[in-house]
Amino acid sequence: MAADHEARGPRDEQHGAIHGKHSPEQMNSWEIAKIDLSSEHRIEREMIAEKGESPASPVDEASHGQDVLAVAPAVPTGERVVIGERAKYAAGIPAVVQSVKYAYRNMGVVKGARMLMQLNQTDGFDCPGCAWPDPAAGERTHNEYCENGAKASSEENTRQRIEPAFFREHSVAELSQRSDFWLAQQGRITEPMVLRSGATHYEPISWDDAFALIATRLNALDDPNEASFYTSGRTANETAFLYQLFVRQLGTNNLPDCSNMCHESSGTALTDTIGIGKGTATLDDVHEAGVLIDLGHNPGTCHPRMLTALQLQKKNGGKIIAINPLPETGLMRFQHPQHVMQVLTGTSTQLADLYLPVRINGDVALLQGIMKEMLAAEDAAPGSAFDHEFIREHTVCFDAYIEHLRQAEWSVIVEESGISREQIAETARMIMSTDRLVVAWAMGLTQHKNAVSSIQECMNLLLLKGAIGRRGAGALPVRGHSNVQGDRTMGVWERMRPEFLAALGKEFNFAPPQKHGYDTVETLRAMHAGKVKVFFAMGGNFLSATPDTEYGAAALRRCGLTAHVAIKLNRSHLIAGDEALILPTIGRSERDLQGGRRQFVTVENSMGIVSKSEGRLEPPDGDLLAEPVIVARMARATLGARSTVDWDALVADYDRIRDRIARVIPGFDDFNAKVRQPGGFYLPNLPRDKREWSTHTGKATFTCHEIPRTVLGPGQLVMMSVRSHDQFNTTVYGLNDRYRGVHGERRVIFMNPADVDELGLQARQVVDLTSHFEGETRVARHFIVVPYDIPRKCAATYYPETNVLVPINSVAARSNTPTSKYVVITIAPSARTQPFDYDRVESAQLSP
Repeated sequence: MAADHEARGPRDEQHGAIHGKHSPEQMNSWEIAKIDLSSEHRIEREMIAEKGESPASPVDEASHGQDVLAVAPAVPTGERVVIGERAKYAAGIPAVVQSVKYAYRNMGVVKGARMLMQLNQTDGFDCPGCAWPDPAAGERTHNEYCENGAKASSEENTRQRIEPAFFREHSVAELSQRSDFWLAQQGRITEPMVLRSGATHYEPISWDDAFALIATRLNALDDPNEASFYTSGRTANETAFLYQLFVRQLGTNNLPDCSNMCHESSGTALTDTIGIGKGTATLDDVHEAGVLIDLGHNPGTCHPRMLTALQLQKKNGGKIIAINPLPETGLMRFQHPQHVMQVLTGTSTQLADLYLPVRINGDVALLQGIMKEMLAAEDAAPGSAFDHEFIREHTVCFDAYIEHLRQAEWSVIVEESGISREQIAETARMIMSTDRLVVAWAMGLTQHKNAVSSIQECMNLLLLKGAIGRRGAGALPVRGHSNVQGDRTMGVWERMRPEFLAALGKEFNFAPPQKHGYDTVETLRAMHAGKVKVFFAMGGNFLSATPDTEYGAAALRRCGLTAHVAIKLNRSHLIAGDEALILPTIGRSERDLQGGRRQFVTVENSMGIVSKSEGRLEPPDGDLLAEPVIVARMARATLGARSTVDWDALVADYDRIRDRIARVIPGFDDFNAKVRQPGGFYLPNLPRDKREWSTHTGKATFTCHEIPRTVLGPGQLVMMSVRSHDQFNTTVYGLNDRYRGVHGERRVIFMNPADVDELGLQARQVVDLTSHFEGETRVARHFIVVPYDIPRKCAATYYPETNVLVPINSVAARSNTPTSKYVVITIAPSARTQPFDYDRVESAQLSP
């Protein structure tokens, strides 16, 4: 039954596996669920058994000077912080002002204006920010961008440059004492840099020598699995395809990516349920939805252009149910900055018709409560709540799920969700009023221990309503980085299907490795154990994005080589292995000339649309390479005559890369022709297009899940980490979060006023946070208490400042995603309360 299909039983702490019952079909075939995970103990035993090699220890960590800090300085601004009222609506004139101000300040008036006019246009470049889809080609405005997209694009196009003298004047230890915000403000890196063994300063290196260093380190490994290759979500399809091809020709599947830390849980849940790890809703479905449920999501900050789609849905008569622990401004009201009458009259569109302030990790309880109310209505009037024709023809395990719902206890549902039965009943009535239901979610659902279960409850609701493959309906995982979904489609994953590997091997005449590789958490464990000795990152800020920051820093320092493709400086570049490289690249908005011709790349958005992106701005003066060229030259230097690929020919004309993609990956036939059509093309999606299901039963699957129980000790709260409005992922643009009313500060903790009183604290008091996990504690110091509208026993902080509190072994079952949205903490007054300089802090100031 469904419960057996989902259950994996207790984790084996020695082997890192999740054991339980499996159907015969699952046992004998590829499965998306991560049931064969590598714990650090397992990796260490393998090292001893295979080579007699002792695991790494702190003495094996590279040193590049004293006091190189892995964690951004704990520096609250003290009296500079302003805590005011939350914004009444999202976007509007303030968003326009901030967009223009930021672009002009970073790029200048002329270049900034040119950039904004090209952003998300069919003949321009795709925003390097979120993965929200663009309107159809004929429906785009001249200003098809949001505030955070303008910030992300102008940030990477800044006029600021890191001059050659910069790294001579600043050691890595000194730079590590600067804030992440300060590091990002120093500007573009314009030449490759190397940090030699034992050195305290980066110095220039030629590209040939950099690739030779990488090749020497990789070819000296006893096993290709001693290297791991990370990918950021901004990496374009062409780069991603070449990158995974190089890695597999090297002989490993160690391809961790940023999706491991965000929507891995979505892919696992969806593949189990409907046979594809992607959503099924289109932009038109959002516009036409009768009811849209948005869970664990702050669209006003993370996906601002989604607000335009929600506004149109409301105009079409649809309703919105917002489910989130925080009452985010972007869930409540939206003023469209291009709607003149709204701007002139100061009016805005109400978005959420119903807001449910669910407790952190209370989503399974709430969703089961909603469906239990629907079941009661169905019992009273058969056919009034469920789509029985769809259920009969397209699903399995319905009876088991209904019996499971009947057994769910209302007292548990109400207690764990924090939502009254009356509100749950009202929600169920809204959902039953329409057959056009879209369920959207983001990382508020994906980063819990039971994240896969939470998302599969969303799918259970959609299946009960027959809301897959119907206009105005579908599943919508809202992905947070521009091409994170496309990278996975291109093969950037540590456990690609055998069919993909076979097609790749046939096309390039080699035998790809079959053994599953390491994901992000496993890569950290393997580096920490000393198994992985070379770490290469295609973009991103790996250290600051990953959990358990001090553990991650120790892991990186135990590598022989760490190398990062980058546009700007970040903390990951400072926490280095024995040797380290920074390899500068061009931005997506910048012109890419190869073989004497201007090239373009492609990306895939959250809804499976593949489109072209062509940069037109002049790149900075200096010695930069495009990402595909970096991969090709690294591959050629490393593999030499062992490779079956003509790397130089592929990057001389990106059409050739796309031709090879078309022969390997289904749905990309006639790729070069289709992507040149304005707006691009949809990839096939069988559940959406044909109501066909690539599951082992050939049908969509209901799944049963126990309601997780939160048990806290005295003084304990559950903390989740969130973005401020002045950041994108780990990139911090400023110290303000105007939607939540916080200005001039990031080191804050949002708490329920009753919890503040109960713990004997006061507003604006400086406190230290301690996380608790399986007998382990971790500390983050100097946070300012902000009383806020959040459920009791819940708290919220900004990341990456509190990633240090997220334990490396606290992960979502079956997806291995870090539980950044569920960290048990205690709070104590800080011993140091005076104001600090946010840009710089001496090491003496860091002590408690």
